[in-house]
Amino acid sequence: MSELKLPELFGSRVFNEETMKERLSGACYQAWKRCVTDGASLELAAANEIAGAMKTWAVERGCTHYTHWFQPMTGVTAEKHDSFIAPAEGGRVILEFSGKNLVRGEADASSFPSGGLRATFEARGYTAWDPSSFAFIKEGTLCIPTILCSYGGHALDKKTPLLRSMEDVSRQAIRILRLFGDTESRRVIPCVGPEQEYFLVDKKMYNQREDLRMTGRTLFGAKPPRGQELDDHYYGAIRPRVAAFMKDLDENLWALGIYSKTKHNEAAPAQHEMAPVYTDANTACDHNQLTMEVMKKIAEKHDLVCLLDEKPFAGVNGSGKHDNWSLNTDTGKNLFKPGKTPSQNAQFLLFLAAFVKGVDEYQDFLRATVAFPGNDHRLGASEAPPAVLSIFLGDELDAIVQSIIRGTEFKEAGKRTLQIGVDAMPPIPQDNTDRNRTSPMAFTGNKFEFRMLGSSQSISGPNIALNTIMAEELQQFADQLEKSKNFQSDLEKLIKKVFTDHQRIIFNGNGYDDAWIAEAEKRGLSNLKSAADALPVYTAKKNVDLFVKHGIYTKEEINARAEIHIENYTTVLTIEARTMADMLRRQILPAVSAVTAELCERGWKKEQMGVSHKADDAVAREMGQLTDKLYAATEKMERDLSKIPADAKKAMAYSHDHLIPDMEKARELADRLEELTPAERWPFPVYSDLLFSV
Repeated sequence: MSELKLPELFGSRVFNEETMKERLSGACYQAWKRCVTDGASLELAAANEIAGAMKTWAVERGCTHYTHWFQPMTGVTAEKHDSFIAPAEGGRVILEFSGKNLVRGEADASSFPSGGLRATFEARGYTAWDPSSFAFIKEGTLCIPTILCSYGGHALDKKTPLLRSMEDVSRQAIRILRLFGDTESRRVIPCVGPEQEYFLVDKKMYNQREDLRMTGRTLFGAKPPRGQELDDHYYGAIRPRVAAFMKDLDENLWALGIYSKTKHNEAAPAQHEMAPVYTDANTACDHNQLTMEVMKKIAEKHDLVCLLDEKPFAGVNGSGKHDNWSLNTDTGKNLFKPGKTPSQNAQFLLFLAAFVKGVDEYQDFLRATVAFPGNDHRLGASEAPPAVLSIFLGDELDAIVQSIIRGTEFKEAGKRTLQIGVDAMPPIPQDNTDRNRTSPMAFTGNKFEFRMLGSSQSISGPNIALNTIMAEELQQFADQLEKSKNFQSDLEKLIKKVFTDHQRIIFNGNGYDDAWIAEAEKRGLSNLKSAADALPVYTAKKNVDLFVKHGIYTKEEINARAEIHIENYTTVLTIEARTMADMLRRQILPAVSAVTAELCERGWKKEQMGVSHKADDAVAREMGQLTDKLYAATEKMERDLSKIPADAKKAMAYSHDHLIPDMEKARELADRLEELTPAERWPFPVYSDLLFSV
């Protein structure tokens, strides 16, 4: 443990609200507070005072530089460091950091993905301080969370549209709360808790695998004698080397103000999980990006490598990022927590109805937010949810919804029977913690757990979608109910109609069962099996209209994001295929050819001595045949790589239809050769080494 005790350690590297209270004047602190809560502009004088206090605090802790820390559309973070020094008389320097430096920065945006939003001659980008995100210290640099926009004002990052979506869902939710007599709440805040799964492997072994270094996942690997069949790793005792990493990770995350709460072994060997406490969506997204970065750096200190790819090892559990999402008022009420009174229950059911309706209507877009090559290997495999969107409510809540749809009485065991209606709304369990590990979207008592996110991705996109979809449905409800002459009656009718019209999206069974896929098709639910199927829906008119209407994206911004995702799909597959070809030609084929030659020579020598050599012959013959097939498969993959179309959408479809089958065939042959090759002759560490060495 650090020399600091946990309460003192937590947030010690963060210029948080407590620190601001201590170091700012009362007037400046209140100006910042109004800026965050009310969207008021921050005067330059206040910005200068904040910048000065921030610089002094950072320098006291050893900082020499500052950076505007932002989240471009690469899915990772970016930063350009500037020192605090400024020239002074006599060849000296002074330390400066102004409000102008704090509020706005200028970065060359030429190499960041822009999807056509930035012309070549307009490479300049601008960063602007997000005052709702606290600055923090990382490796001797003061990091200031910012947005990134182009020379023309288009959002080039993942934070800007997230902030827009948070504001919009807050506006619409407040309209609903006013209808229920809530005059105290001023804001509604989307809150998120992203669970982070990851693998740890030995650094020396990692460095011997070109596929891990180039792509983050193994492109080859025969199934080891033992995987996760015994279920002994899940929640098992944490091994010393991993425990040391986790302790170090926690201390670093806590110092950065990240609410690291839970740590445990996951289902697969070498797989683990960290889960934080809930916080607002903006902070949660910042913290998750930081968490992934810190995980990788801390792992290096322990001679480990942290793998965040969704499926680094075939045949065992993949890594996801369960996104727990809810709406909270600034007065501390969770709007997805059933209340104790009929009116509170009615309010809960209306928000529930909005969520059900939104997921049903925009299921294809939600699927697209988690569509990328890495997640294609995970969705529908092991413990990951299927590619079909559905909502799990649990038996008790589902029974209430069905009673509303049918207009029948709801009977809760051991309690009095209540007629469904606004004035006599049935009691709803306060702790409805039913779990369904096969559901893409599960209600778990006071939140929804969106389980389709991949472990490596930024959580911004899916949460932008959830916020915006919810804002749309709440706006529709508010527009209707604000005109009502009989609120209670119209509310009851609305809730019943929504649940009736959208009940197809509710499913409480086994999402892995083939019967569900057939049933989902009958219900008319979409089944976008791959990212290549899902990404084109980004620009479907319905989806573009939604985000443009709510001011989350301009039409150009959403089209740009679709283009970036589509191009990224082909780029990732191309890199993987090239890496496979390189490993095949320079490592695997030479190794197996040499072994085959030795078997033949040994068999010939045995023949000369009259010794039986059936085993040598059989293995040599099979290896020779497999090697020829693998060589042919390698050539075909390389030919297909050379034929990728120039058009982005055609290239994506081509890569899906040609490169993936090519890689699957090459892997199948190589993995069989691995099983036939002596362990000491295989050119890189195998699964049993990687999964059981830490």
